[in-house]
Amino acid sequence: MRSAPAPRTSPAWILCAGMALLSLGLVAESQTNQDQDDERRLIPYSSGYGTADSNDRMIAVTGVDVTGGSILYLVDTVNRQISVYQAQGGTASTASIRWVGARNIDLDLQVDGFNDKSEFPYKELEKRFAEDGSGATSK
Repeated sequence: MRSAPAPRTSPAWILCAGMALLSLGLVAESQTNQDQDDERRLIPYSSGYGTADSNDRMIAVTGVDVTGGSILYLVDTVNRQISVYQAQGGTASTASIRWVGARNIDLDLQVDGFNDKSEFPYKELEKRFAEDGSGATSK
């Protein structure tokens, strides 16, 4: 004698159907995330977009900082000054431009090395060139 099949409303049947639907949902979600990851890999990484221009007196360099704000570096090559500005876009209440800082870089440009991770410091190279009789370091 054959026993009657379990009704479809039994807890085991509902649990199996729920697990099957959950598995299908997870597979579909992982495929969607994989497609998005592939798209992200196709876009080259850039630390920021910027431009530069100069004339016989000034150098202007623009870029994007880590917050998404625009940065402008102005270098006065005659007076040896640098000035830095940050601009933030947005609505009228959030848009702004601010002066980050400035300094005279005349003495900075005369330093032989600062935070220099080179294999040979400038003074050591200068000494080696002098010993070789080369005029490579003459200013």
